[in-house]
Amino acid sequence: MGLVITLSGLHGTGKTTYAKTLSKIFKIRHISIGILFRQIAAEKGISISELTQLASRNDKIDQLLDERTRMEAERGNVIIDGLLAGWIALKSADIKLYLTTSNTIRFSRIAIRENISTIKARKLTLFREEIERKRFIKYYNLNLDNLTIYDLILNTELLSIESNVMIMKNFIQEYVKLHGGI
Repeated sequence: MGLVITLSGLHGTGKTTYAKTLSKIFKIRHISIGILFRQIAAEKGISISELTQLASRNDKIDQLLDERTRMEAERGNVIIDGLLAGWIALKSADIKLYLTTSNTIRFSRIAIRENISTIKARKLTLFREEIERKRFIKYYNLNLDNLTIYDLILNTELLSIESNVMIMKNFIQEYVKLHGGI
């Protein structure tokens, strides 16, 4: 099957940035559930916040994302980044990483990515996350604050991108030495 890594964390913690880099280092596929979510919103001609609200009333969007996550994990040789990636791919994942950072940094990163003000990024992100927290409790009975499933939790604002990549790379390499996988 090959190595399966999940990279979870709140919006703006660097999941996709780090997953892309790690996929190149380990020569494995990269799947971003956040990018897929944004693609669905674009296909429907609505904003991410509007799709989040729609998802809170209809679990079909979550079912689509969950199925894609599980399918990709079962194929192996992949790093999957997404808010719930660790939980959804729990049975298939070899390594579950969780990224964190302060709200100030998260909102700044999102503002840059979305080309909006930091104030608007803060407002939209907090609104989205409030809806998601309720949705995840409703659909999954899952509290996002429960980090007990994760093998490594890393605050991405404390060190440089290169240093954070080195930490994750070393962690993955040590896992592979002990357990195999690539």
